[in-house]
Amino acid sequence: MTQAEIAPRDRLIVALDLPSPELAETMIDRLGDSVTFYKIGYRLTYAGGLPLVGKLADRGKKVFLDLKLHDIGNTVMQGVQSIGKLGATFLTVHAYPQTMKAAVEGRGASALKILGVTVLTSYNDDDLHAAGYRIGVSELVEARAQQAQVLGVDGLVCAPEEAGSLRKVVGHQMTLVTPGIRPAGAPTGDQKRIMTPGRALAAGADYLVVGRPIIEATDPKAAAEAIQTEIAQALT
Repeated sequence: MTQAEIAPRDRLIVALDLPSPELAETMIDRLGDSVTFYKIGYRLTYAGGLPLVGKLADRGKKVFLDLKLHDIGNTVMQGVQSIGKLGATFLTVHAYPQTMKAAVEGRGASALKILGVTVLTSYNDDDLHAAGYRIGVSELVEARAQQAQVLGVDGLVCAPEEAGSLRKVVGHQMTLVTPGIRPAGAPTGDQKRIMTPGRALAAGADYLVVGRPIIEATDPKAAAEAIQTEIAQALT
């Protein structure tokens, strides 16, 4: 799918980082037609939220299942085979070559798209060095992006500031999904590499993941609509 084929309102992915399926469903109802795409991650999945994938798909919504799988190849492959039956649009795996290869094999003929997580947006160069890496964020992101493309991965999760450089590496053949999105004036929280929605799209991002600025807002629907407006303006 090229950038032009993505409906503007589908570009916003709201992260349902909530402690229960009941609270998640309440938030989905509050957001209504302002949001078409949702992310389900660790917190909600382990709180019993996995059945929401099918419920949302039945309502015509899209789901980004953010599980960041990373294990021995056979385990990843079998896990992805099961996930492919749930109805999710995207699934994340850590962008290690063996893991990505196994995920692509496990996806098979299903419609599930595999996204490789390059470097978490809460990491910077110091964090990588503390973990034993001898290279910085930008070098590691580009190396993993090249490996992902060769292995047939559909897209990448990257910080918005890396989207422009990754476009030069992978062109427009891969989807770029960017967390670390904060509207102007919003708290940064634990994110270290962030950008506003408009700037992220201009940099080359396809999809924007937004959590706390929407789900912690006094009026979540108004917050989502404001970001949708910024997205529409950035695309004109």
